[in-house]
Amino acid sequence: MSHTPHELAEEFPDKVDVISRLKQEDAHFAKLVDAYHTVNRDVHRAETNVEPTDDLHEAELRKQRMALKDEIWGMLSTAG
Repeated sequence: MSHTPHELAEEFPDKVDVISRLKQEDAHFAKLVDAYHTVNRDVHRAETNVEPTDDLHEAELRKQRMALKDEIWGMLSTAG
């Protein structure tokens, strides 16, 4: 299996413990993380042509990933 870039542990290396805790304590946060991982893997598969797609769809996937990452960061930054 190849390495998938943009995993949350790489994006927020200083927040790995907070991510783990929030996934257990907050169902909404856990859903966001799951959605992020799904979209991130979809982007990776599109970028590596494992599952080729058109440019518009790939751009939409990237926008979804960024929106999820922004929401996750918002929750991480207030969780301490």
